[in-house]
Amino acid sequence: MPEQRRTNHGNGKYRDMPLELAHVQPQAIEMEKAVLGALMIDRDAYMEVSNLLRIESFYEPRNQMVYEAIVKLNAEESPVDVLTVTDKLGKMGKLDDVGGPGYIAELSSRVATSANIVYHANVVAEKYLARQMIRYVGTIGNKAFDETYDIKDVVQEAESILFELSQKNMKKDYSVLSPIVDKAMDLVKIAHSNKGGITGISTGFIQLDDMTCGWQNSDLVIIAGRPAMGKTAFALSLAKNIAVDQNIPMAFFSLEMSDVQLANRLMANACKVDSKKLLSGQLDRSDWLRLDKNIEKLKEAPLYIDETEGLSVMELRTKARRLVKEHGVKLIMIDYLQLMTASGMNYNSRQEEVSLISRSLKGMAKELNIPVLALSQLNRGVEARTGAEGKRPQLSDLRESGAIEQDADMVIFLHRPEYYGIMMSSDGLIDYHEKAEVIISKHRKGATGIVMMKFIGEFTRFENDDDPTMANRPPTEGGEIIGSKVNGDMIFSPEEYDPFKLAAINGYRGSD
Repeated sequence: MPEQRRTNHGNGKYRDMPLELAHVQPQAIEMEKAVLGALMIDRDAYMEVSNLLRIESFYEPRNQMVYEAIVKLNAEESPVDVLTVTDKLGKMGKLDDVGGPGYIAELSSRVATSANIVYHANVVAEKYLARQMIRYVGTIGNKAFDETYDIKDVVQEAESILFELSQKNMKKDYSVLSPIVDKAMDLVKIAHSNKGGITGISTGFIQLDDMTCGWQNSDLVIIAGRPAMGKTAFALSLAKNIAVDQNIPMAFFSLEMSDVQLANRLMANACKVDSKKLLSGQLDRSDWLRLDKNIEKLKEAPLYIDETEGLSVMELRTKARRLVKEHGVKLIMIDYLQLMTASGMNYNSRQEEVSLISRSLKGMAKELNIPVLALSQLNRGVEARTGAEGKRPQLSDLRESGAIEQDADMVIFLHRPEYYGIMMSSDGLIDYHEKAEVIISKHRKGATGIVMMKFIGEFTRFENDDDPTMANRPPTEGGEIIGSKVNGDMIFSPEEYDPFKLAAINGYRGSD
């Protein structure tokens, strides 16, 4: 039997562990010395490795102190050589700790050129990453042995640690402009060949496509609204338009409803059957006919539903990668952002956690190069305001974190004036009965404005609006219409705005 040693696993609990499992920490002392020596003979070498190495990347404490002195000299734009490093260490009170001037001279004499410094620095960085992994795995292992910890919390923390490590150590090199311009020109050509100028995934809503050109790859789109505004109904209408009608694979992460509840609402949406009748089973002949006509197409749709409660950002990324790789998923929908967790880590505030979640969603959209649409709650500021304009949501109403607005490529608000008892606009031109405003308040790549849609509550369904006066209305602020880009470069000022003229210019098309 191999020799054992007693290992503390927290809270005074021990477990026997074979001694051969106790490894020497990953290190590359000679490489560390080579890097430091090269930094003292080539003033430009620091720029090549500064993004790879931190002070703690060095295993040997003396080398950490020498690198700290080199970092400070570069920050001061001072020369870096044997004399200046020795002098800086003396001023830091650490010269004797590193072994005096002799150790600095020894480092400098070890290399004749800095030609291999990037290779050496990468080895040092990799050893540091390995040590981090070992330390974190040890912490997680201790907690896994300790029965006072909830194992689900331990798993969440492990996911968070791996995500944090990958984010910190992910480096992306620069690209020259020429191939980027070629890629952009390819997109322009695709847009030119597409009917209606849609370069992304069609939303299925005519006026919304006019303003967005479809959902774009790598974009994070936030769809926000107060309760009862129809966020889930809008998400399901998009799922129906994309997965059912266009047969485009998409994933729907539902953190609020079960998969059966979601399927019931999708059936009501796609088959135009009252959701209450589906729930009670009291369907008449016409309901059964619509179900029979549409249900097979719904069942065949490439829509992948995940109902994981309290989904973490790390778990989402893992599942999303697999869905993209195995099923060719082209778009991800999340219902909704505030129900996600940031992998069990401790945060100073919920705002800090939500900031990490939104940042992670944007990172996932870029990594997978697909649109990510996330539903989001709004704070209660909307309820405190009065009047038709006061009830319309604003960017400042996004709940819990300003980072959501910052990270999003597009922010869309859903607003139903009818819910607040507002049945007619103040100018008497707009009848809000069974209507919803889809308000594009932020759009990095194009126009902002308001698209009017039908909202049919019993079917949990949004549809194209058949009123030509409602096409692509500019947004409002403080009760006044403000200008907005429409159809490319055309901009309407408040004085020029005419909904009838605008509808004619846009070329009105009726509902599907």
